[in-house]
Amino acid sequence: MFSKGQIAFAIFFFIAFVIGISLAYRKDKQSNQAFFKGSYKVLIFVVIVFFALFGMVKLKHLMF
Repeated sequence: MFSKGQIAFAIFFFIAFVIGISLAYRKDKQSNQAFFKGSYKVLIFVVIVFFALFGMVKLKHLMF
């Protein structure tokens, strides 16, 4: 299905991507704590709203 070259490229790309992301995260770790303090509250709110809308749609389909 895939050639050996495609598989080798995919493996190399994945490894390079993970290394790049982890280096960028380490570099920005200190500034992220200062700039994004309390951002977990926004994430929790978005998740609650999503589940509320999902529940409303499911209830609507159960009733009608």
